[in-house]
Amino acid sequence: MAIEGLHSLRLRFRRRFRSRQRQVVRMSLEAEEQIEERFFKRLNRLSRVRRFIALWVLLLVGLLAGVMAQLQALTGYYQTLQYVSGGTYSEGVIGSYTNANPLYATGSADAAVSRLVFAGLLKYDNAGNLSGDLAQSWTANERGTVYTVVLRPGLTWQDGAALTADDVVFTYHLIQNPDAHSPLANSWQNIKIAATDARTVTFTLPGALSSFPHSLTTGLVPQHILKDVAAGSLRSDPFNTTTPIGAGPFRLNAVQVSGDTPTNRQEQISLVPFDKYHAGRPKLDQFVVHAFRSQDEMLASYETHDLTAIAGGSVVPTDDRAVKGQEVNNMITAAANMVFFKTSQGVLADKAVRQALVTAADPAAIIKQLGYQTPLVNQPFLQGQVSSESGLTQQTGNLAKAKAALDAAGWTEGKGGVRGKDKTKLAFSLYAQDTPEDRVVVEALRRQWQAAGANVSIELQDAPTLQDTITFHNYDALLYGITIGRDPDVFPYWHSSQADVRSANRLNFSEYKSSTADAALEAGRARTDASVRSVKYKPFLQAWLDDAPALGLYQPRYIYVSNTHIEGLMPHELVSPVDHYSNVHNWMIRQARVTHQ
Repeated sequence: MAIEGLHSLRLRFRRRFRSRQRQVVRMSLEAEEQIEERFFKRLNRLSRVRRFIALWVLLLVGLLAGVMAQLQALTGYYQTLQYVSGGTYSEGVIGSYTNANPLYATGSADAAVSRLVFAGLLKYDNAGNLSGDLAQSWTANERGTVYTVVLRPGLTWQDGAALTADDVVFTYHLIQNPDAHSPLANSWQNIKIAATDARTVTFTLPGALSSFPHSLTTGLVPQHILKDVAAGSLRSDPFNTTTPIGAGPFRLNAVQVSGDTPTNRQEQISLVPFDKYHAGRPKLDQFVVHAFRSQDEMLASYETHDLTAIAGGSVVPTDDRAVKGQEVNNMITAAANMVFFKTSQGVLADKAVRQALVTAADPAAIIKQLGYQTPLVNQPFLQGQVSSESGLTQQTGNLAKAKAALDAAGWTEGKGGVRGKDKTKLAFSLYAQDTPEDRVVVEALRRQWQAAGANVSIELQDAPTLQDTITFHNYDALLYGITIGRDPDVFPYWHSSQADVRSANRLNFSEYKSSTADAALEAGRARTDASVRSVKYKPFLQAWLDDAPALGLYQPRYIYVSNTHIEGLMPHELVSPVDHYSNVHNWMIRQARVTHQ
């Protein structure tokens, strides 16, 4: 029984196995039939739908292109490319960084850092007029002897301390202190400064002085930091270079010095925005003043875009030295380039010679050689400062008249066309700074005066050497520029007291002395009414034209070149070179797309 049961089980297993084999074969055949029917037989139909598929693909691409174009159009409608805050601005200057304290800053680098870090009571706006900086208002009494200044509310120093009227008094008392040796001291003699409350300061003058408000542009220094520094030690205090604290738009961040010799030394003074600047936080993230010893080094750095701009150079980068996107701003300055004749000695002590040199010169022709337009200077004032009267200007460009005048004065033509009188040749040296522009001017003057019979030797000097020459008045004639400013008070340049070796600055470069001129200069500066001042200055103007202590030429320019557009920089006539910073807190160099609100 057991054997039969096992046999029966084996038979059932075989029947099931064969049944499943037949089922697998049948399913394989059916799958083959399905693949043949549904795939291989339909492949030949694919070519029929290619055109249909291609049209759909093209339609899809067209729709996507249309959507992208619409988005682009809408972006242009709702967004515009605008200047925005941010970025690092690097400005190159010629000079060295030695003292940012506004009581001492004089060189280009020092003046730049001082103007950016410190703020004064007043400043010059983009029209060249006085406007309030830290001062909210200023007024004068009827006699013009007492000025009252009110500070803006809520002023602070860059370290967070409150800025008050006491700081104003402290600053000007420090200038007056003889131990401080500030070059500004001479302008503040016998002036009383007092604080009447936390925001109000009065300045009491010994006499009326119409130009006094222009003295209030000097930067203020903090009493709480410098009160314990002895005045005699102030010039060498670290405050002046590494730790200055002011109330201007930028505060000092770092000073980096490179170069191992005086000739290749460079300084980079990094400044960052003062968040609580009264006119609003500056738009730039960083402002770097880069001081170079030579113009070639500065231009090389500019060409490689290490500098955003170069300030006050004597040449404009052109041809291979110009960079893409370059902008050149020629800012005419409220100054006068003149040739100062030393009237105290030599052939130029002869008034007839000076008059003839003025008549023979042709400043208008010289201006044409400069490459830029600028006003002519034919008075001791700038055009429009004092009401001009017909004929009260230097008469130039008349060689025949100049020769006739020299003949009449006994200066006769001799060997080589050089004139002489009593065995004295009409010969003198003309000193100037060794710059491309000054070389053009002195060579033109040499030719014009040579045609009249004068033998002129040219002495070109670098800036430091020329300053020594000027300090000691070691010249016969001097080509130089003097800052006149918006006010026509030219007392420092022409009053006889300013020719004395004992005077503070000795700015009377011609060593001109005239009692008539002295009286008129004193009277003119004591009047505030413009029409009255013109009347008072007339005798001085007449004496100056007759005595010819100098030859007026033109108003010089301040060259400012950038490798990009500077939004907010507004070129205008400058009273001093650093006045191009008048709107520096609004400068911008970065652009971005901004959505319309």
